[in-house]
Amino acid sequence: MDSRTRWRAFAVCVAVASLTILDLSKVNVGLPSIEEALGAGPTDLQLIVAGYALAFGLVLVPAGRYGDLHSRKRMFLIGLSVFAAASLACAVAPTILVLIVSRILQGIAAGLLMPQVLGLIQQLFVGPERGRAFGLFGAIIGLSTAFGPTLGGLLIAIGGPENGWTLLFWMNVPLAIILLPIAARLLPKTQPHPSGANSLDPVGILLLAVAVLALMLPFVLTTGAPSDDPARWWILVVFAVFAGLFVLWEGRYSKRGETPVVDFSLFRISGYRNAILIGTCYFAAMPATFLTLTLFLQQGLGLAPVFAGMITIPFALASAVSSWWSGRHVEKYGRALVVVGLVLVVVGFSLNSVLAAVLPASVAPFAMSAAMLIAGIGGGAVISPNQTLMLADVPVSSGGVAGSIGQLGQRIGTAVGLAAATATFYATVYSETGTQSDLVVYHDAYRNATIVTIGFVVAALVFALLDARARRLNGVR
Repeated sequence: MDSRTRWRAFAVCVAVASLTILDLSKVNVGLPSIEEALGAGPTDLQLIVAGYALAFGLVLVPAGRYGDLHSRKRMFLIGLSVFAAASLACAVAPTILVLIVSRILQGIAAGLLMPQVLGLIQQLFVGPERGRAFGLFGAIIGLSTAFGPTLGGLLIAIGGPENGWTLLFWMNVPLAIILLPIAARLLPKTQPHPSGANSLDPVGILLLAVAVLALMLPFVLTTGAPSDDPARWWILVVFAVFAGLFVLWEGRYSKRGETPVVDFSLFRISGYRNAILIGTCYFAAMPATFLTLTLFLQQGLGLAPVFAGMITIPFALASAVSSWWSGRHVEKYGRALVVVGLVLVVVGFSLNSVLAAVLPASVAPFAMSAAMLIAGIGGGAVISPNQTLMLADVPVSSGGVAGSIGQLGQRIGTAVGLAAATATFYATVYSETGTQSDLVVYHDAYRNATIVTIGFVVAALVFALLDARARRLNGVR
């Protein structure tokens, strides 16, 4: 493919990826509207947000494996078609149950798409050009994540408080329909395939699916309400059993000369392994931060959804510029970029929480926007360099499944982070309501939730420092 065609194919991939990521963040501001329109309870709302992430994560690895073995283009077109249909079902959902089921189907479609996007980017570009591509990818994904609440608030303002939430899903339908024929024309028809046996490993896929479901489900069912059933944590025993069976099966399957669904030799690549840990911890913090910030601004300070969403605009713009710059310089600075970025995220989030507590409600949102600007500069230096470093030493023929494992870590992180932060937020609200003023209650809830999310960022920073040290000892950046 010539350079122009490659970049046009890249644009299609990134446009579709941004649609799937937007649906992780823009729906947050619609939760109060959905609650009022469909009579949703705390568990229903949690399933709408975390259920998407759960379904997303559940199909990532098998979808990446299938795309690597057969056709990333075919899997991409199937995923985009299902995403359009699921978005339509969400938009017309008459009950909360239909919305939850449609939302989970939407997450499955997103899980089909994302591994193909990462595999195609790695296939289309090599060397410094790949770094620039992942830099742009990170910039657009960062914009999608941070602009999601603003876009969601604007759509709700247009559609009204009762029916505006439907526009959050209607938006996807025409965009997906437009992108389908363009993708069919531009995406490469051929690709390199893994050497050796090319079986899909259905038993391994089933064992992995049960293990992932059992790991994420207890967190998806965590809302922070007193009615949460403690017995849900016993599901983690199922995870431990099936994770063990999966590892044993994959070892036996590999010894038979077959290709397992997860190539454990990838984890011997230290940059790949550490990048997954960094990404998992970082994504445990980011969606949870935006969700609890939105809850604080709307329920605590009484801001309309559109204005609550605007608080994240500085983060979005700063992260886009920072991500683009970082993608161009990742080969020069390496892991040091990610370390500096994570430090700035910790500073920005900490300052944001302090300003929310000490400033008057009329002034706090403006100051919090400035703090989010600092976090955005750091955030842009995390996602795209980490993605580039993760796949730098991975064979192109395994790009889809390697990228899907990284994405699976991010989705698991998202589910865990959302559960931990929102449970902390609402547990504080439940325990303090009636003993303090509403504003103080929500200040405390947001502060406690922010402590949780900062903890995840600090964990990512620790892994980044360890990786930087290992790289320095090996003479690489």
